[in-house]
Amino acid sequence: MDEVAAAIMDPVRREILLMLRNGPLSAGQIAGRFSVSRPAVSRHLRVLRESGLVHDELVGRQRFYTLDAGPLTELAEWISRFTRPSGWEHRLDALETEVHRTRRERRTASQESDRVRKDTA
Repeated sequence: MDEVAAAIMDPVRREILLMLRNGPLSAGQIAGRFSVSRPAVSRHLRVLRESGLVHDELVGRQRFYTLDAGPLTELAEWISRFTRPSGWEHRLDALETEVHRTRRERRTASQESDRVRKDTA
């Protein structure tokens, strides 16, 4: 998880991951989209490869990179522990639901009694 977190700290690497989200790209295609040098992009790709976020395949003379979002799952689960509602928030949500249900039932009962009064009048 630490390698993945370190790999996505850099904005260039995050941009590469976003680019690969749409499908495999060659190293040249990736490098062509950045103003940094090709060796710098190669280093970024190496970090992503070593963290398991991308896989590469040599096809002829070109190297193609593919996103593997699997390693992000563990990191996302860890982060979600800070963003999930606490036990109290779940209870408050349940209370709110119950209050709305009770109000709706009372409104429906009131409308039915109004209809009965009109029908008997």
